[in-house]
Amino acid sequence: MIVLVRRGADPAAVQATLQGLGLWTVLERGQGAVALRALPASARVDAGRVREVDGVEDVLEPASAHPRVDAQAGLGLALGDLRLGPGAGPVLMAGPCAVESAAQAREAAALVADAGGRVLRGGAYKPRTSPYAFQGVGAAGLDWLRAAADAEGLAVVTEVLSEADAPAVANVADLVQVGARNMQNFALLRAVGATGAAVLLKRGPAATLEEWLLAAEHLLAAGARGVAFCERGVRGFDPATRHALDLSGVALLAAQGQPVVVDPSHAAGRRDLVAPLARAALAAGAHGLLVEVHPDPATARSDGPQALDPAAWRALAASLALPAPVRA
Repeated sequence: MIVLVRRGADPAAVQATLQGLGLWTVLERGQGAVALRALPASARVDAGRVREVDGVEDVLEPASAHPRVDAQAGLGLALGDLRLGPGAGPVLMAGPCAVESAAQAREAAALVADAGGRVLRGGAYKPRTSPYAFQGVGAAGLDWLRAAADAEGLAVVTEVLSEADAPAVANVADLVQVGARNMQNFALLRAVGATGAAVLLKRGPAATLEEWLLAAEHLLAAGARGVAFCERGVRGFDPATRHALDLSGVALLAAQGQPVVVDPSHAAGRRDLVAPLARAALAAGAHGLLVEVHPDPATARSDGPQALDPAAWRALAASLALPAPVRA
């Protein structure tokens, strides 16, 4: 939205009034004209109401750069018979960073279900910074995840790394995860969207909210049936934690009706901070949590320091005292 300020009016006064309506703006001047450009993440305010503000000449509403994302606001996602999004109540998603064996997947699924989790997470394919780190077990892990989840009545979320693997992952997962490293891998986004899957889109470590929304638009334009946004922290300057968890972004997207999930495990990078960040995420409006849980974190082949052990996982789930999730 672009608000044209009437000649002779006080732009600062107009700007202050618009801020009172929840519209955050940037002042633009040029060729004798003054305008206030609404920030992409501003609240939605009816243009007619803005035109009534003293000092406003006119309001221009350029077409949205992400109309499909805008259209899914308030709708939420159906994951089998489970709903994720506005009005559905928080959904707990948990499991190991990486699937290591069929037995480990079964044990993890039982832990998740017993504590009230509804979605089993786990990576069959793992993007790792070092080429020498554990990369996942591949296709076999998808079968282990699906079997373990089905045995406990859980949905599955797992990551896709390759365009070639997109159909196979979508065939197994109720929610296909596009990781932070691939948020702007547009060829992968098109391939995942073409499967028609519901997608969990993680935010890149240096991505703006608008870039995140536009990545989701790529998925929806390619055919994805819905996108949930997963905040997992952005790169900051303090090495005390892995990333800085942007709860203001979570609150903003939730207020706009978008389904938002928070991954406190990757944000903190250390298990002692997962529980307080999880509670803060729900207070900020998150519709779900994606938590790393491992039957034995000391032996985990990926991200053991941030994974909750069974006792810590049960304590976290109990402390949240979540109502039963809404069924689709």
